[in-house]
Amino acid sequence: MAYLWFKSFHILGFVAWFAGLFYLPRLFVYHIEAQEKPEPIKSALKEEYNRMEVRLYKLIMNPAMIFTIAMAIGMIGLQTSLLHDTWLHIKLLLVVLLLGFHHWCGRLIKQLNTDTCPFNSIQMRRINEIPTILLGLIVLLAIFKNTLPVNATVIGIGGTIILFAVIIQLYARKRRLDQQLAQQTEELGTSG
Repeated sequence: MAYLWFKSFHILGFVAWFAGLFYLPRLFVYHIEAQEKPEPIKSALKEEYNRMEVRLYKLIMNPAMIFTIAMAIGMIGLQTSLLHDTWLHIKLLLVVLLLGFHHWCGRLIKQLNTDTCPFNSIQMRRINEIPTILLGLIVLLAIFKNTLPVNATVIGIGGTIILFAVIIQLYARKRRLDQQLAQQTEELGTSG
């Protein structure tokens, strides 16, 4: 019975953690795009996005991450035989990657605040998909365990990555065309 409590709270924890992991990179996209705005809007947006990013990271993501890990330790402590399963080793490797991504996001918050972030909004949109891919793999491993159909998983994840890349490129193209149209409209308005 205790195992099921740990498992339930583990699920609640990772749902909260992933909510932050999905939203924080999206805030980064908006923060980067705010750099293109004129003053004083640019400064106001930068300040607001930084406040939102720091609060999300420190008040939601960090506690959710710690809670998720604590509940996982409780589950494994109650069923130590899980440590012999290959699927769990792979899942733990993915969780280590996720922890790295989490802490890297913490660094990006600081870089965005000091205007030293090396990424543009399109690159950040691509980065935004990393937690989605990791979540998909982690969930598949947790459900299928050692019976995970590897070929289907590779094809599915590969297809998902390609789909994300196409959508991001189409969106970038649409934004460029919208900006060109707005610029042409503005030029026509000032010349007429």
